[in-house]
Amino acid sequence: MSGVANMSRWSDENGGLDFGLLVLRLMLSVAMGAHGLTQVFGLFGGADMAHFENLLRGYGFSHNIEFLAWLTGITEVGGAVLLALGLLTPLAAAGLLGVAISAVRVKWSGGLFGSSGPGFELELTLAAMALALLLTGPGWYALDRHTAWRQKPLGFAVGGLFLAICAAIGAGSLF
Repeated sequence: MSGVANMSRWSDENGGLDFGLLVLRLMLSVAMGAHGLTQVFGLFGGADMAHFENLLRGYGFSHNIEFLAWLTGITEVGGAVLLALGLLTPLAAAGLLGVAISAVRVKWSGGLFGSSGPGFELELTLAAMALALLLTGPGWYALDRHTAWRQKPLGFAVGGLFLAICAAIGAGSLF
């Protein structure tokens, strides 16, 4: 056997990069997935859909609130499940990035750390995590490991970023 075949995924060559991407995917999945399950489905002691709809109204959304609430929840939970598995990573990361961009936008007037309203530091961090996964791909420990978007993620990242920005603009305009 050659030296390459015996090399583990945790080696001097990759420096734990693939493991780091797994941790990043799982942490973003936990944060966004739990948020969706809490806000929309009332799990983990969270409020129910009516509370989330009122929260969205408070952030200035005024049209099709029920649809927006469901769309947000399904995007958060579905994107989280896909990211945890490392499946359809560009689409999952783009969906979560779009939700995070929308959240930053609605909390923008509060300032980064909430000096004049709800801050957006957490949402900005979640957006950065999703963008990082768009740019890097899912890593080796993913169902996507043999796909083009893992091997050459930049083109898919550009498409995912475009999709996320359009989704955030659409949410701000349509709802």
